Amino acid sequence: MTDTVENTDRHLIPGMGEEGEKLAGGQDAGTRVATRRAGQSRADRVASKDLADFPVLTGREEDWRFTPLDRLRGLHLPEGDDARLTGAAPEVTVAAQEGVTVETVGREDSRVGSVLTPDDRVSAAAWASFEQALVVTVVGRPAEPVRIEVTGSGSEPAAAHLTVIAEADAQADVVITHRGTAVVAANVEFDVRRDARLNVVSVQAWDREAVHVAAHQASVDTGAHLKHVTVTHGGDLVRLTPTARFAAERGEAEMYGLYFADAGQHLENRLFVDHNRPNCVSNVLYKGALQGEDAHTVWVGDVLIRSEAEGTDSYEKNENLLLSDGARADSVPNLEIETGVIEGAGHASATGRFDETQLFYLMARGIPENEARKLIVRGFLNEILQKIGIADVEQELTDVMEAELRIAAL
Repeated sequence: MTDTVENTDRHLIPGMGEEGEKLAGGQDAGTRVATRRAGQSRADRVASKDLADFPVLTGREEDWRFTPLDRLRGLHLPEGDDARLTGAAPEVTVAAQEGVTVETVGREDSRVGSVLTPDDRVSAAAWASFEQALVVTVVGRPAEPVRIEVTGSGSEPAAAHLTVIAEADAQADVVITHRGTAVVAANVEFDVRRDARLNVVSVQAWDREAVHVAAHQASVDTGAHLKHVTVTHGGDLVRLTPTARFAAERGEAEMYGLYFADAGQHLENRLFVDHNRPNCVSNVLYKGALQGEDAHTVWVGDVLIRSEAEGTDSYEKNENLLLSDGARADSVPNLEIETGVIEGAGHASATGRFDETQLFYLMARGIPENEARKLIVRGFLNEILQKIGIADVEQELTDVMEAELRIAAL
């Protein structure tokens, strides 16, 4: 890709270029550690289960400056702290199988909220409003992916809560698919316990008028591995805020995302990786494609390496491909480091149109221009699709991608 549009660094390591760079650990890295400024650190963000701790939004807040509040349909509770989201939550079904327990519980259940604490007003509104939560517990190695189907049919603002627990040594794929229409604020938590491996795929395949704002928060224990993949192509406004934290040292988190925005859609992803334990690893890669007038995507990636997180190895990257005029992609990678005793850390961001060199290469070999453009887009998006690791899900999303390319005027 060419024509980088935006790459904003905040309280970062000085000297990183527009495409980002890898920072090696050791003494040299220690001389380039950023200094925290009061009130500007990602660590200073309010986290609370009390809605009153989050003021009514104005749109001028840093976390909400890209989000059109008038399209949230009341999920941010502009009425005040006593208001609640009272619409009917989407229906959730889970296919039964050995090794998977599904329970509907009240909010007093100690497992609910053990990982997740809201850190924005919509998440806090969802916490204040839900009455029952779904708890899915995985033990051992289920033979099939755990398939969680979320089907909406309402238009009133609603709240939902899902807790997924991977017990010690468990290994499982979890697929969460959102369909239908809804106006929903959802909190989703993943408790990945010692030496467990959890592969989560969240697909936002909503109908065009849906509004979906969701906080995904994960705790990764020692020796555990989380792979978290989001794919968004449906809905009017979809805003996801995935967060990974480490419960002990030697945890690993991979966070991948793919989004395809058409005319008028607003698709937003805000990542936070909190390296709060030593010797943990994280890798973040999100890719987006946009086409049509007023298609808008937002990606904000925050990585915080705390002073106690020695031995950290972390990297984040976002790439966006603009397929037509009138589309806009905002990409903001943030890297904050409080210790120089790390294995490595870095970030990269690029937004632009087709790589003309690749296009020329394909056309020089007799491939028509429109087919060459589609090949480039396929290759760009397939890097994320191949991370899913579940054949039927990959095929379904490949078919969606092909349908999007038939719409694109390439």
